[in-house]
Amino acid sequence: MSIVQRAAHARPWLERRLQHRVDRLTEHLGGPARRRVVLLLGLVLAVNGADTTAIGAVATQLEPGLHIGAAELGLLVTASSLVGALAAIPCGVLTDRTRRVRLLSVSVLLWGVAEIAGAFATSFAVLVLTRLALGAVAATAGPTVASLTGDYFPAAERGRIYGFIITGEVVGAGFGIAAASLVSALLGWRAAFVVLAIPSVALAWALWTNLPEPARGGQSRLEPGATAIVPAEEVMTAPDAGRAGASDGLGVPEPDPARGAATARSDDMVLKKVEERGVEPDEDIVVVTEPGQMSTWQVVRYVLRVRTNVVIIIASSLGYFFLAGLRTFAVVFAVGHFGVGQGPATVILAVIGGGAVIGLLSAGRAADRLVGRGHIDARIVVAGVAYLAAAALLLPALLSASLVLSLPLLVAAAAAISAPNPPLDAAQLDVVPAQLWGRAQGVRSALRNALEAFGPLIFGVVAELFVAGHAEISSSADTAGLAAQTRGLEVAFLLMLIPLAAAGILLLAQRRHYPVDVASAGESERRGAGRGGVSRAA
Repeated sequence: MSIVQRAAHARPWLERRLQHRVDRLTEHLGGPARRRVVLLLGLVLAVNGADTTAIGAVATQLEPGLHIGAAELGLLVTASSLVGALAAIPCGVLTDRTRRVRLLSVSVLLWGVAEIAGAFATSFAVLVLTRLALGAVAATAGPTVASLTGDYFPAAERGRIYGFIITGEVVGAGFGIAAASLVSALLGWRAAFVVLAIPSVALAWALWTNLPEPARGGQSRLEPGATAIVPAEEVMTAPDAGRAGASDGLGVPEPDPARGAATARSDDMVLKKVEERGVEPDEDIVVVTEPGQMSTWQVVRYVLRVRTNVVIIIASSLGYFFLAGLRTFAVVFAVGHFGVGQGPATVILAVIGGGAVIGLLSAGRAADRLVGRGHIDARIVVAGVAYLAAAALLLPALLSASLVLSLPLLVAAAAAISAPNPPLDAAQLDVVPAQLWGRAQGVRSALRNALEAFGPLIFGVVAELFVAGHAEISSSADTAGLAAQTRGLEVAFLLMLIPLAAAGILLLAQRRHYPVDVASAGESERRGAGRGGVSRAA
């Protein structure tokens, strides 16, 4: 039997297997409509993750190509992240006041344009400018994905759903490392940037044509088994829409307060558990003005008055601080530390990325189940324990030069370090009134990204400070230079385990404030419903 005949014979079997996988995914997510939303939002984070890891993936070609070292490489990533942090707040404002899907589609398209511009950079300064532009437009991802997730999915499932969505970021980062590393090794780092720009264009079109804008306030909520998404326009024209027929002047229909309030009281599992315990809201942080009319400065002050927000911002910043350094220097470190080539190093990182996916898919589900059993602070506790476990696992993994001994520990550590993200993202929506989701996420993203942004720079500076004998490492393609840089990176990674463990300790120490903040957000929305505002969208 020829190869062509064998391929033709195997095709029906492959199609059946693929359809089986699709059916299983649809079942896990709760129907085709939910699958579409999760996949598209996950792809947004995937493209963002691929763009973010591109610099680290092409580091071995970029450093000698532009005559830069580890510090300049870190600065390149840090500058982009800082611009993204500054842009996050205005992006949050746009998220709350414009059509989110349209905003996201245009932004994703611009990501691709910025990536292509980077491919034609003639100097380090020009490349910095293109990465600054990329960081600015990519800042829309956090607020829009958070706001859309809140309106599409019930509070009781958000930890689990976030696990699926954030998996896109890890898969995208893995794809970005693999694709950029392979293409740059074969064709150069400029070709790698062009290849990574292609998915952005395709995704922008998919979002524009396949993801309807949901009504705010939970009236487009996708219950398990849903086969279609009810767009905002249909909610606005529905016979029982009541006040939902009104518009905010920007083409975004306003929800019906009465219907939103009823949904809040009956469907928000987290708030219900908090109220069953008799937890009283903190009147000092209950919103007493119309949320939709709050200025940006008022929203910033409000977010920073909610203690759970502050704790999550600091803890997740410390976690992402470590991840940012890891993404930037992972390939260089693996090549030097384990003595493997760039290709095997990429495979190793892909295996480790599999552990991260396991952590994402399991932590949110576990936290949701624990909340359902009455452990109302489970989302905070699961995240705190995971950060501590990650630090404990990474310590022996980094000290050992044996790939056989380190790889299982690194896979487990990857699961632990990614696990906090779904429960913490769900918790962030729990402690903020629904009408402030976009702007609150913008504030959180701005502060977190600003702290995270210094991760690559500090990793690079520490690595160069601790290079044995102050060896010249401007060209990591040189064997001696790579060995010296690796020694510096080993010290940097070990030192940065301290803030990673501190993130876990902080979350566990402050977990008692979470139920009070949930109750306060629920009370804010009840009062908002009475003022004609948006009630709790759960």
